[in-house]
Amino acid sequence: MRRAFSLIELLIAIAILVAITFLAAQTFSGTKAQADLDLTKVDLDTFVSSLERFELSMRRVPSEEEGIAALWSSAALEDEDEEKNWRGPYLTSPIPEDRWGTAWRYVVPSEIVEGMAYDLVSAGPDREFDTDDDLHNHMALVGADGEFREGVEDFGGSDDFGLGGDFG
Repeated sequence: MRRAFSLIELLIAIAILVAITFLAAQTFSGTKAQADLDLTKVDLDTFVSSLERFELSMRRVPSEEEGIAALWSSAALEDEDEEKNWRGPYLTSPIPEDRWGTAWRYVVPSEIVEGMAYDLVSAGPDREFDTDDDLHNHMALVGADGEFREGVEDFGGSDDFGLGGDFG
């Protein structure tokens, strides 16, 4: 004789499947969130390298009006006479938004670190600027308090490559 599953047994099996699905979703959502943070940091490094190459050929960083679009299109340049110096594209493909779909904030000169040439800021996961989860190009140089990390001022330098200011 065959015995069928009881209603209780079916409900228990469904509850177990729902619990497993919930745990798997939680695991993968945390992984995606961390991946988005890590990829945004990589994007920031890519932008910094591209801005350095732009500065080498143009002898300046893009103006705030030109924005980061000047890294992938010479049409963004304000002065058409400067197009002869443009050696781009400095980015192989445009990255107009961060990983959360928010446009990057590009400010010239820096408002985050005095003496720096520019700020490039992602609003982060909350998609709001000026909050604790913002990511920016000065993160390696500056602590949470906005001050240079210990030893950074010993690097020396000038206004080359968007670093700005004299550290030494």
